Amino acid sequence: MLRTSRRTVIALGLGASLALAGCSGGNSSNNTSGGGGEGAGGGTLVIDTAFSLETGDPGRNYVPTGNMMLHAIYDTLLTFEGSAEDEPIPSLATVEQNEDATAFTFTLVEGRTFSDGAPVTADDVVFSLTRVQGITESKANFLMNGISVEKVDDTTVTLTTDGPSLELPAIVTNPALSILNSAAVKENGGTTGEDDAAEDFLGSTSAGSGPYMLDSMDITSRAVLVPNPEYNGEYAPSFDRIVIRNVTESATQLINLQGGDSNLAVDLNGDQVAGLGEGFTVSSSPSAQTIFLLVNQNEEVGKVTANPKFAEAVRYALNYEELLQLAGEGSEQATGVIPPMFLGALDSGVTPDPERAKKALEDSGYDGETISLQFPSDNPVGGVEFTPVAERVQAQLKGIGLAVDLAPAPFATEIEPYVNGTEAFSMWYWGPDFADSSSFLPFGPGEKVGLRAGWEAEDDPEIAELVTAAQDATSVEEREQAMSEYATAMQEEGPFVPLIVPGLNLASDTSVTNVQNNTNWTLDIPLIQPAG
Repeated sequence: MLRTSRRTVIALGLGASLALAGCSGGNSSNNTSGGGGEGAGGGTLVIDTAFSLETGDPGRNYVPTGNMMLHAIYDTLLTFEGSAEDEPIPSLATVEQNEDATAFTFTLVEGRTFSDGAPVTADDVVFSLTRVQGITESKANFLMNGISVEKVDDTTVTLTTDGPSLELPAIVTNPALSILNSAAVKENGGTTGEDDAAEDFLGSTSAGSGPYMLDSMDITSRAVLVPNPEYNGEYAPSFDRIVIRNVTESATQLINLQGGDSNLAVDLNGDQVAGLGEGFTVSSSPSAQTIFLLVNQNEEVGKVTANPKFAEAVRYALNYEELLQLAGEGSEQATGVIPPMFLGALDSGVTPDPERAKKALEDSGYDGETISLQFPSDNPVGGVEFTPVAERVQAQLKGIGLAVDLAPAPFATEIEPYVNGTEAFSMWYWGPDFADSSSFLPFGPGEKVGLRAGWEAEDDPEIAELVTAAQDATSVEEREQAMSEYATAMQEEGPFVPLIVPGLNLASDTSVTNVQNNTNWTLDIPLIQPAG
């Protein structure tokens, strides 16, 4: 039996609609925004954010700024509207789901077109999704793992999985799974295999059906969007030009906003937005990101850190309330690897226990050596700068006799060793791939983030089984229980020490309205309108 609805229910369990913080140079662009009427004509919208931008190719994108930009250029099968993330709604298609949550049939909305006027068809859907499967080096490739794509007719496509996949409707909202104009992409080197060569083409033009098109892009400085003249969806473009600028320092974002050089700042911290005063609008809430410490379990990488007692020592040595003071408005203590707003999250976090921490450090075999704490130095999350947090962690660990040396590096330098699992002790952040608790199962042993910490499935088979149970659940109740047991086990042991869920502060001037956040794309650009 199939069930269908305009809003396809998925088992998210979100207690609130919260957002993924963007990442935060000081490039200047004259701000010419002004009042606009219906459709384009709203002048120029200038957005400052710290770039995590690597490509204009949706199939190869897997970073926050890329999500923000691509969500305005491309449509996915389903979407979320702003911060309303309890269930996906149709974008290019409606969906029917079988009772076992193993088959999802998508029917395209009639009449939708790409930016060159070509109709969106089932062939475009099949090509776009199987292309992501074929680009094995893409960070987004895993989103399509275990999913089969089949064309039913010109307007219908079915996605099937071997086991229950209650999260699939949320998965297809990710901008990496945007639907591309297959004819245009194929003409420019696009394939569904490892030989795909369309990235350069997609980095300089658009092949989507979204309200805006890519006019130009420099992944180090700015991206410029212009209206899609063929757009016929629900979110008509409101601005003649949108400039997304790479401004890495939140202080510079504040100066630009106050001085009228920008309309919207994505990465201000709580103290900064508190002092804005009249003439500005601020939206503050917890993000869905978690800042955490990674303690590598591979002896060849971490040596003493590989002893589980070392992670226990770190976990109970920290004063989380003092760390939270550095985060500002909207932030919360991380209660576990699953942020507080998601299904299965724990009600409270770790309580410091210095004596337990000292005993665990002694039992770990630590002999006074200095441990380097690595972290990205230029990528604040929700306005939270990593350096002051690292300095406070360093001071607190000194209190139990653990000597820590800080080793900051630019994000572009630090990301590779983190992904490759060669960092012994580091501080990083993680946000959901889509608005669902399953986005945090990768912390488990043998999973993506677990392996970055040198944590194999055989290192903790009981937690590995909890991951499987959560993945295989076929009801909301069963899934919530499994997620809760997983979160509890991860809090009691394992190589991760969750610290802070940063707040998200979106600050804008009075020339724009309807500024809303979103877990996947931080800022919902298509919804923004000129005030008045």
